Amino acid sequence: MPVVPPTKLAQLQNNVHSIRNVCVLAHVDHGKTTLSDALLATNGIISSKLAGKVRYLDSREDEQERGITMESSGISLYYQLLKKSADSTSPDTSLASSEYLVNLIDSPGHVDFASEVASAARLSDGALVLVDVIEGVCTQTVSVLRQAWIENVQPLLFLNKMDRLIVEWKMTPSEAYIHMQQLIEQVNAVLAGFWEGDRLAEDSRKLEEAKEKWKEAHSEDVAMTEWYLEEKDDSHIYFAPKQGNVLFGSAADGWAFRINHFANIFAEKLGIPTPAKLQQLMWGGYYLDPKNKQR
Repeated sequence: MPVVPPTKLAQLQNNVHSIRNVCVLAHVDHGKTTLSDALLATNGIISSKLAGKVRYLDSREDEQERGITMESSGISLYYQLLKKSADSTSPDTSLASSEYLVNLIDSPGHVDFASEVASAARLSDGALVLVDVIEGVCTQTVSVLRQAWIENVQPLLFLNKMDRLIVEWKMTPSEAYIHMQQLIEQVNAVLAGFWEGDRLAEDSRKLEEAKEKWKEAHSEDVAMTEWYLEEKDDSHIYFAPKQGNVLFGSAADGWAFRINHFANIFAEKLGIPTPAKLQQLMWGGYYLDPKNKQR
């Protein structure tokens, strides 16, 4: 992609509805800076061949010498979203274009620089949480997820270094699927702990308020009997590929995808008018046997 002129970025800065602040969070050496380099290459700022090597956002000399990010760094990127309109059924229909200015913040992964991670999350609208598919959930992964939870930042899960499952571990597609499914469940277990902790704290507060109201309406000798825990739906906090909040890819090789990408491809091949319905079947215990016409 050619270099985006500064005048274009300045034009997008005047429209607040086109600005997105996104931070990259992960454990140390899980590929944050490499991913940032790959995104910079899409704007022509660096060569795609140098992504992961130049470490563009590690601007300090000691960061380049030690090979780790020590300070959060930001850069503005141009992004153009192309998609079909909702009523378009013809493949020849022109795509609708939306332009965005993405303020990308690369944060440290080392535990000694947790304050930099907190600052990056506080400034952001959303977060890319990277997890190495080989190393899995680490200590700082839990810490950055907690920071995103505290700051109420909408996270996206990025399963990085997918190529290592094939090149190093020689996994079959079924083995890789089971491994990634278990990894997503581990991340969701962390989020479930945050949810339950907040829920117990809120219920404890409500219980104390109910006790005070009961004492005002009754004598202190009468025990409070009317109290129950309120059921709450927590399905919206979890990562699920069919919901579109999980990405699979390799930052070093410069590729990534979501389930909906393949849903759009197969929907066009199979003649399915609504890819969203097919997306629900792209992850889980579903299969299609075109030879025997079974699914």
